[in-house]
Amino acid sequence: MNLDLKFVRSQFSEFSEPTLKGWAFFENAGGSYPCQQVVNRLTSFYTQNKVQPHYPYPASTLAGSLMDDSYKRMAGYLNVDESEIHFGPSTTQNIYVLAHAMQPMWNEGDEIIVSCQDHEANAGAWRRLADQGIKVIEWHVHPETGMLDPGELDALFTNKTRMVAYPHCSNIIGYINPVAEISRKAHEHNALSVVDGVGMAPHGFPDIKELGTDIYLFSTYKTFGPHLGVMYVNDNLIKKMKNQSHFFKDGLTRSMLTPAGPDHAQIAAASGILDYFDAIYEHHFDKETSPDQRNRALNNLFREHENKLLEKLLEFLRSRNDVVVVGPDQAENRAPIVSIIPKKKSIEEVYSVLTQHKLMVGMGNFYAVRPLMDMKIPTDPGVLRISFLHYTTMEEMEQLIDGLKAAL
Repeated sequence: MNLDLKFVRSQFSEFSEPTLKGWAFFENAGGSYPCQQVVNRLTSFYTQNKVQPHYPYPASTLAGSLMDDSYKRMAGYLNVDESEIHFGPSTTQNIYVLAHAMQPMWNEGDEIIVSCQDHEANAGAWRRLADQGIKVIEWHVHPETGMLDPGELDALFTNKTRMVAYPHCSNIIGYINPVAEISRKAHEHNALSVVDGVGMAPHGFPDIKELGTDIYLFSTYKTFGPHLGVMYVNDNLIKKMKNQSHFFKDGLTRSMLTPAGPDHAQIAAASGILDYFDAIYEHHFDKETSPDQRNRALNNLFREHENKLLEKLLEFLRSRNDVVVVGPDQAENRAPIVSIIPKKKSIEEVYSVLTQHKLMVGMGNFYAVRPLMDMKIPTDPGVLRISFLHYTTMEEMEQLIDGLKAAL
């Protein structure tokens, strides 16, 4: 079954916005377009239900119900319990709070393994625990491919290892790490598996039970929604953490990891992402099934389309002798996040020409400073990053390739 791109793109107002006409969006790893369902829910909440939720008067009852629906529906798609879903202002902030909540679980001299493939959001807060007596062990990337080797991880474990933190997919390398395998290794050493899914979730929500991880985080503003971070935290684990909210919230797991009050409107609007997924599923499939099975079907549909575009781009890049692909140059086990470095021109020169061809791409280090350091790639100016999603068309990919030909 082919993805119906006409239907998909009709769910996004940006594709009919006159000021964006002719522009092709290839910086989706920095943030996706929001689907119309999210925009509608956010507008509706602000205009009809912008009150304190969960009081018995109608507007408040509805506000609380809309928020509760987002927790419930997100849990259904991720195949976890509703109590294990937590919304915070961003993934960076969520990890900062997690680090403070988890540090009291450990003793001075305990060890955590933190990968060097991460966006700094899933590294900086953990690394700061060294100031509290926690020993930070670095899991370095391969200096040429930028990949993490699970075999090398084995040698990093000791009887003091308490956690392994790593990305599902790097926001600059693009390779998809074997989360289920890494989680199994961590659990064999009585350690936790903590996964930054910010780079991977836009290409399909995970089945968290299948991955076997203890904590999984991603950002809804990169998955067609509002500017929030989503945390899955295993219910048994959160009960061991130190409460980060008001003292009278201790034991109320939905509140323990949100020091400030939640953003009511954005949490309610997050359900619009799942409205969108449901609409895509119902347009392509006529079988009624559970949310996690819908998610699985959509992942296959999205991945098949994205792979066609990815293979076309990588085939073009492999044919050139004037550009380097950062990371693997094959589509297998790779997300459509492709970073390149021109050989004969500066990044700024290439970027300027791409902009003239109405191409929206990224340039810089994208806070992925550590993998670039491991690969000895200067963090300034960094790389050119090309990232796309299932709503990208083959015509836009051809526009990109034409622009790259001119720019390189």
